[in-house]
Amino acid sequence: MKLLEGKIALITGASKGIGRKIAEKFAEHGADVAFTYLSSVEKGLELEQELQKYGTRIKGYRSDASKFDEADKLITDIVADFGGLQIVVNNAGITKDNLIIRMTEEQWDDVLNVNLKSIFNITRAASKIMMRARTGVFINMSSVVGLQGNAGQSNYAASKAGIVGFSKSMAKEMGSRGIRTNVVAPGFIQTEMTDALDPKVVDAWAQTIPLKRAGTTEDVANVCVFLASDMAAYITSQTIPVDGGML
Repeated sequence: MKLLEGKIALITGASKGIGRKIAEKFAEHGADVAFTYLSSVEKGLELEQELQKYGTRIKGYRSDASKFDEADKLITDIVADFGGLQIVVNNAGITKDNLIIRMTEEQWDDVLNVNLKSIFNITRAASKIMMRARTGVFINMSSVVGLQGNAGQSNYAASKAGIVGFSKSMAKEMGSRGIRTNVVAPGFIQTEMTDALDPKVVDAWAQTIPLKRAGTTEDVANVCVFLASDMAAYITSQTIPVDGGML
């Protein structure tokens, strides 16, 4: 059963990790997929080729969602290329960790701009399209760190907590137009970043999780498919942890 057949979706920051798996799962479920990448040009082009096998329309865009004008142009280009836009997954994000007494203004600003301002930029532009169509779905990627905090990640935690408040506000603003807004908050997810860690460290973390394992990118992508589909038609303003019970 293809849950997203006939839908047009945008996933930001999809060249690797969670975003890449979401793009793959959306295409597998019948969606036409537009996605963005920035620094990982080779991986972005590779993903565009790889997703062709699902038989839906696929196009990658090199775009920086944290830049207001670029986000606006991105949405305009997607609508011109695909003919519309029904689903947005705001996934682009970075970390620049440091203790607060050592954190630079640049580290703070960079993380807030990429993780939080980008969601404002993309949502503002895409919501105009969805409001005219009186339908749409936003899925915003937060983190368990945004719900419980983490030492050395005050900038990241603030950005991810901000996403939750922003999303609840958007759910109230746009619900009457048939637009749903939800948040996914991943916990400890196995990605290229965690693959570089000492396996003993990874195992020690896993033992603190009730399900006794790290999550996979597929675990997160499956929740996004559900939230984007009509099966979640009466769900909005929710934050769903995908964390194996960590919280």
